[in-house]
Amino acid sequence: MRLFKPNMVNWKYILGEIFLIFIGISLAIWFNNWNASNQIDENKRVAIDKIEEEIQNNLRELVAARNINIKIPEALEAYKEMRSKTDGQVISSVSEMQLFQKSFPGFLLINDSLRINDSIYSYSGDTKINLELPALSEIAWETSRNMGLTNAFGYECLYGLESMYNVQRLVQNEVNKAAEALQTQEIARLLRILGFINQFDAKLEADYNSMLENISKCL
Repeated sequence: MRLFKPNMVNWKYILGEIFLIFIGISLAIWFNNWNASNQIDENKRVAIDKIEEEIQNNLRELVAARNINIKIPEALEAYKEMRSKTDGQVISSVSEMQLFQKSFPGFLLINDSLRINDSIYSYSGDTKINLELPALSEIAWETSRNMGLTNAFGYECLYGLESMYNVQRLVQNEVNKAAEALQTQEIARLLRILGFINQFDAKLEADYNSMLENISKCL
């Protein structure tokens, strides 16, 4: 009679295989997490670069528009001083008119002039107010928010950006009001709004410059 011995289980081999499988799975999970972390960091860096570029463009738009719009009250005041209270004609010397046209180009479109004496003329024409509307974008900011990329920003960075874009919206809202006042020819209202815009502009410009100096801290 032949006796069969049962096969001995090689536990060392089995445990070794389990250990290798565990190590393999752990390495795969670590690599996936590392890869995902790198992708998040890359997306965050791209988002910050785009926001920084947007802020730089908005700052240029803001300054350029202000340099033009700040002359509107000055032009209206200078025009008011030259304008006759009786017939609405502009009374001025040739040199004064040349200086006015140089200081405020395009504001007064002269149709006719009448010589009053050797140096003084009466001018008639139309006035034209050129209101510059800055294109202040927040596309990069909103896109980053909608994609959830701003969740990785630090608190101070996120707070600063939120505050800055809120001020930007205030400026944009006042600019829209100014355009409406100009369209309806409400000059007194236009001047009041321009005064508000100048105050908001100063705040927004300071916020732009501060964020550009510190945006690297968002990384």
